[in-house]
Amino acid sequence: MEFQKDNSFFTGRLKSVNYALKGAIKLITTEHSVMVQFSLGIIMVIAGIFFQITATEWLFQTLAIGMVMSVEGLNTAIEKIADFIHPDYHERIGFIKDIAAGAVFFAAITAIIIGLIIYMPKIV
Repeated sequence: MEFQKDNSFFTGRLKSVNYALKGAIKLITTEHSVMVQFSLGIIMVIAGIFFQITATEWLFQTLAIGMVMSVEGLNTAIEKIADFIHPDYHERIGFIKDIAAGAVFFAAITAIIIGLIIYMPKIV
């Protein structure tokens, strides 16, 4: 089956959204680290509803959840590509995967700090 580009703006965008949605579902349903991050995101949304956080707090919380999920998805993609290119352990591939995991770490720490700033005053 040969790939044919859809030159129509509207149907092309619909196809792009469809591919993105399929990718997001694959990410959430197949990757354990993403399942954990997604679950934490849902818990934070429930906490936001429970504690009736402000619109500004919702903005920061939503940004933090989206940032962690996005970086986690990119990390997964990098790991899958690296494993496809070099299935056996290789020091340079390991280095690349560690850097990608480090990016997730930065995003997660930032999200934790945002969560603490929002919820600590409400809990304490």
